[in-house]
Amino acid sequence: MTGLISQTDIAAIAPAGYYIALRVGFAFPLEEKNALPADWVEHYTTQRFMLHDPVIRWIYTNTGAIRWSEIALDDPMRVMQQAHAFGLRFGCAIACFDGNAEGQRSFGSFVRGDREFNSAEIAVLRAYVTRLHHDKAPPTNLTNAEIEALRMVKEGKRLKEIAHVIGVSEGAIKQRLRNAKLKLAAKTSAQAAATASEFGLI
Repeated sequence: MTGLISQTDIAAIAPAGYYIALRVGFAFPLEEKNALPADWVEHYTTQRFMLHDPVIRWIYTNTGAIRWSEIALDDPMRVMQQAHAFGLRFGCAIACFDGNAEGQRSFGSFVRGDREFNSAEIAVLRAYVTRLHHDKAPPTNLTNAEIEALRMVKEGKRLKEIAHVIGVSEGAIKQRLRNAKLKLAAKTSAQAAATASEFGLI
């Protein structure tokens, strides 16, 4: 059932907007979807609310789902009160972490202006974020040889140089890169290397 949920469905459940960050490591998410009102995003960014937002603080220290109104954390910068002024009155936060070695977690913040989210809606949103989190997991089937070749591509080495350093034929390197591109759903070797880097594989 969760595989059939679309962004259109999510927009219907959270008509005031939503923000989803997938596989957030130490800095940036692997992917993000921002459907929050532009004026709120600008205000939030200008005021640098991220470090003080009780929703974000809850997300980084918990897993599961919670309504904004149930978050019992201090809000010295009145982030939630200001969100209300932008029509973001009722929210739900989802946090997903599967214990991966890279420490990557995914989360979503969903908003309505008319009423609290009900339990069924929260369950759908939690399933949606969890599915996206797992879909963005790094592949576990890359071989050491493929990872080594991708690392050298990332370093800017050319095919002939990679083959010379590793001590195999150019054909062997081409095959390793072909396999890596397939596993990483990448069109080019450079794209595969960038994706592997984002996953923390190289």
